[in-house]
Amino acid sequence: MSRELTAVLHNVGQGMRRARFGHSGAVLWLTGFSASGKSTLAMGLEELLLALGYACYSLDGDNVRHGLNADLGFSPADRTENIRRIGEVAALFAEAGLICITAFISPYRKDRAAARAAAAKTGFHEIHVAADLATCEARDPKGLYRKARAGALADFTGIDAPYEPPLSAELLIDSATYSIEDSLAMLLAYVTAQLPLANSTKELSR
Repeated sequence: MSRELTAVLHNVGQGMRRARFGHSGAVLWLTGFSASGKSTLAMGLEELLLALGYACYSLDGDNVRHGLNADLGFSPADRTENIRRIGEVAALFAEAGLICITAFISPYRKDRAAARAAAAKTGFHEIHVAADLATCEARDPKGLYRKARAGALADFTGIDAPYEPPLSAELLIDSATYSIEDSLAMLLAYVTAQLPLANSTKELSR
């Protein structure tokens, strides 16, 4: 990094943002195998939170790879850079006062730790959508596991690329055991408990 760079401070602080939105900014980081239900849960949560009055936005792995990270592949180095960029972007959303929901396989613990560090000014909640590989492979909605097993898709997580599950996630959702509806209810209950929405002028002034 150049020594000529100087950080520019915002005139708006986190307290002002909390007063404006009625809740703290945070990153909700959903991690797990492909087809574990991350994207479905992230988009469902976004819809429910918005209906309750939260300011939030979802970043999805496939969506981001069509734009910001269109130049990246799936090698270990590219995966790390993919998550590094997303971690920084998600942290900016959180610093702006929003709840940023991310849905990324994010297979490496060190990369998720870096994303957590990027969001140190606000809050980071690692959520393991923990469907086992056999369940995810049986679902296979995009046919990716079939391609990987056939050798037509290299570096696929769980087949010929590793996944390092969280050791101490803030929330674990076994989406192989619970339905999407029940999993979403668990997720919503967690978020509303951890990031309560202020409902009075007194709460907003704290």
